[in-house]
Amino acid sequence: MEKRAILTRIARFFKTIYIKLFRINDTPQKVAIGLGLGVFMGTLPGTGPVAALVLAVVLRVNKASALLGSLATNTWLSIPTFILAVNAGAIVTGNSYEGIRNDWALFTKNLNWGNFFNLSAYKIILPILIGYFIASLLFGIIAYMFAIIIISSRKKKAG
Repeated sequence: MEKRAILTRIARFFKTIYIKLFRINDTPQKVAIGLGLGVFMGTLPGTGPVAALVLAVVLRVNKASALLGSLATNTWLSIPTFILAVNAGAIVTGNSYEGIRNDWALFTKNLNWGNFFNLSAYKIILPILIGYFIASLLFGIIAYMFAIIIISSRKKKAG
């Protein structure tokens, strides 16, 4: 596929999400919280659209924006999120980024249940899980902030 066609499809995807967010008939706060929750759940490994919908129902925020946020971030943020997660996890746990990255490469190369339950695996898994939580929370807060600003200003102009 040609580079221009790929960029056009990506632009169309984000324009569709943008349009759908403004057609949601709910308060700006509920839409923004739903979007932030969806982005959080979409970037956190092992979760996704179903978890975002369940939490949106439990927290009584906008389900459509939670689903959109989750679907918009579920896959394409994987590599930057992993890099950010390893860095954040290394800082929080006091380990080095290079050490965790190298140990992770060895861990995934020799992945088996015995290796998974090995105590030394926790020095790799724990920093990455902590880092993913921090990265997901950061992306969710940023999405919330952008959404609340944009949706509130759009609703003021319309109303």
